[in-house]
Amino acid sequence: MTRLIALWCKEFIALSRDRHGLLALFLMPAIFVLVMSLALRDSFTPGTGNNLHYAVLDADGSNESSALANRLERAGVIKRDKTAATGRTKLRDAVREGRLAFVLVIPKNFGTTLMDERNASSSPMLQIWADPAASPLLHAAFRQQVQGALGSLQAQTLIERSGPLTAGFGAAAPDAGDWQRQVALETVQRGETNAIPSSVQQSVPAWLIFSMFFVVIPMSALFITERRDGSLQRLRTQRVPFHLILSGKLLPFFAVNQVQAVLMVLVGIYIVPLMGGEALTLPDAPLALWSMSAAVSLAAVCWALLIASIARTSEQATIVGGVGNILMGAIGGVMVPKFIMPAFMQTLAAVSPMAWALDGFHMIMLRGGGIADIWPYAGALLSLAVACLTIAIWINRRSVRS
Repeated sequence: MTRLIALWCKEFIALSRDRHGLLALFLMPAIFVLVMSLALRDSFTPGTGNNLHYAVLDADGSNESSALANRLERAGVIKRDKTAATGRTKLRDAVREGRLAFVLVIPKNFGTTLMDERNASSSPMLQIWADPAASPLLHAAFRQQVQGALGSLQAQTLIERSGPLTAGFGAAAPDAGDWQRQVALETVQRGETNAIPSSVQQSVPAWLIFSMFFVVIPMSALFITERRDGSLQRLRTQRVPFHLILSGKLLPFFAVNQVQAVLMVLVGIYIVPLMGGEALTLPDAPLALWSMSAAVSLAAVCWALLIASIARTSEQATIVGGVGNILMGAIGGVMVPKFIMPAFMQTLAAVSPMAWALDGFHMIMLRGGGIADIWPYAGALLSLAVACLTIAIWINRRSVRS
């Protein structure tokens, strides 16, 4: 144990001397979180882009229902998608999957009960199916838009039925409160796998994971320097087993990763809202969050140990480790969110450890998961850590024998 503590102290001293490397590890991801959270704010808020659409499910098929749909289309800022699939099930699935923001459901007998005061209380009610990922303000705006079109249609129908002479001499019109049909707004629940993060919920864990894996650069540099200047050989002559040498590098870089995690969370909570973005809200599951962070850190550090053991020069480590991290990030949903990828890319993302880590964080942040819920993701990362560490020890022992 004394030798392990001495190795830890050695690594902390070596890290403290590499101030530029530490600054890059802490400053780079913080800037990424801030910039990407602000730049992609509207793109990650469903319903605020230019692709916001609604569809109409007309179960009545009357002139009145067609007139309501036409008035809504002319008056609204939100565009109607006339090419949307018909049928209750298909349209409801389209809202659930985020392909439509709203669906207006016009019930049967809408035309015959439009101005029937006697049956107003029992007449069918207009219904809106709404995507829960769209903001509450958009829900209210579209509902108001439907109510406006409905009121306009009722007023026009009243004038036509009353006749020009009666309407011109002040015929008593029904009170709007008596005959205006209510419009029900129903939120269509998404499946668990379709929950969409906000920009800050995507950026903070994504770039935290990316920065954790980027410890491969400073670790490889230290490892290769020790190999070149003879430090590793001197430790071996003192009968320090190689698995202990590698274990001595785990704690210092694990600590660096945890500092990165705290810094990224603080940026999301305090700095992003100061710049006009959405503040990061942490779920009430600190143990689950830390467990996920620890699993990602162990996988990242052991991956870095493997790269450092394979590479013979700093250039090789930078190329192999850097390119590997970029590929894992691109495939795993760090640089491009997985929920906007095509289906085959979402399937391919399952091979990236960064995707496992991001899914684990989103399980906690979006769906309120706990320790039991994240074990599939954390377990996969810990398995990767064990595999990388085992291979790194085997490679170094083999190189000593040869």
